[in-house]
Amino acid sequence: MAAPAGLELTFLGHQTWHITDGLSTVLLDPILAEAFGAGALEFPIWPPRTVDVDRMPLPDAVVLSHEHLDHFHLPSLNLLPKHIPLYTGMTTPAAVTDAIEVLGFTVHRVDHTTPLTVGDIEITLYPAGARTLFWEQRVAQPLIRRAGTSGSDVFIGVDADVSDLYIEQVTDGALPPPRLAIVSNNAQTVPYGALGADANLLPGMDGPRHRKTGLEILHGLLIDYLRPLDGVRDVALCGNGFTAPRSPHGPFLYADHAALAQAANALQHLFHVHGPRPGERLTVPHDGGDITTSGAEWVHLDTQAEAAALAVQRAFLDTPDEAGPTPITDPLTEERWLPAQALLAQELPILARALIATRMGALASGIHDYLSGPLGSQRAVFRLLDPPGAQGHTESYAWNITGPAFERVESTGREEAMAAYPFGAEIFYQDLIAVLEGRAQIWDVVGGSYQGWHIGEPLDSPVYALFAVYGEHQRPDLAARCYEHSLTALGYTQSASA
Repeated sequence: MAAPAGLELTFLGHQTWHITDGLSTVLLDPILAEAFGAGALEFPIWPPRTVDVDRMPLPDAVVLSHEHLDHFHLPSLNLLPKHIPLYTGMTTPAAVTDAIEVLGFTVHRVDHTTPLTVGDIEITLYPAGARTLFWEQRVAQPLIRRAGTSGSDVFIGVDADVSDLYIEQVTDGALPPPRLAIVSNNAQTVPYGALGADANLLPGMDGPRHRKTGLEILHGLLIDYLRPLDGVRDVALCGNGFTAPRSPHGPFLYADHAALAQAANALQHLFHVHGPRPGERLTVPHDGGDITTSGAEWVHLDTQAEAAALAVQRAFLDTPDEAGPTPITDPLTEERWLPAQALLAQELPILARALIATRMGALASGIHDYLSGPLGSQRAVFRLLDPPGAQGHTESYAWNITGPAFERVESTGREEAMAAYPFGAEIFYQDLIAVLEGRAQIWDVVGGSYQGWHIGEPLDSPVYALFAVYGEHQRPDLAARCYEHSLTALGYTQSASA
């Protein structure tokens, strides 16, 4: 067989990459279905596309960077032959690897000291940078090269700050700067008026200027993020490649990476930026020449569905309308009311204690005055919408930091609640119960039906506190229940691993 021309990276959408040197093939974070999800919701890939798995060159190995639902999708993995080995980092939750093994795969954990060799492809899984946000700290960032070569390395900065260990090796000259750096645009910017995880309901804290712009995204990804990797010649954008469930505005703003790349190339001279669409292939030559692009015949874009969604987005931008929250799960039937209330009563003391260790908890414990003067011991309120038997009403629990404990309080209007508590969250009762029962993940709720307010910075908000408390890293038991639902739908049971 003739020597391959270079390393070929085919973009499959969001953050999935099919990588080959012509002899060996690796699949990174496969989302091969038209949508992903590990709980009650499915998040359609954007732009909409289908992957013809039967025509796709099968991988010799699968690499899983981390456990989040936009990277780890059991139905997609189930489309692949089970003899293919799967590799992941040392800190991926056991609930994830257990579920993968139920499908029939063999999972191997590798660390950053021993490169993984798949035929002629060498992959090193670097740990996330130390400043990475807590819910992404388990990310493994692949450095990919053809074994025995250097100068055409590809670094994929999955969902985390650039690995400090990798930066050290590049700075010391042990490794060259990457020929191609792939960066993840996770801005998930929604138009003003639409629900967004970072929206702050406090008066004056949300508005058009509080939503990220494309200029800010590009500066963060291309200038700030890549500053430690001086010398990189090419950059590829990915991420933001899904639409929020029940989104009234269509896709996220600034999710057109081809347009972002064109703007970036006009506005800076440090490197060439690529914005691949699903099915586009980037070939990194071994001889140091220019990166070339081509297409994969087994990835098909649905341009009609894309155009229709963009029309929805334009209409929302032209006539913005405040989008109210709706529950992401089905209403609780009457026979489930008492069990749900008992589950909530059991969970609230646990949540009250766990919140103390979050950034919200630290700030809430350290402040003493709010709008009307000195604060008492109740620093936050959780407003549960549509409680059992009381549709259209709200059930409120104040967080008392002296317990810590949640105390049932009389529900007021949202404005009165915002005036009394510096932190607040509104969640549909049925959605919170779904999280506690393992039928939905906290990412589903925040992406679909959550609203809240807070003082301080975005990371001080109840959103990120809930990520810390209910993410897979902290509550693998809840994640395992979600995976069990997925496995059951696929025809597997936990006993299948025996």
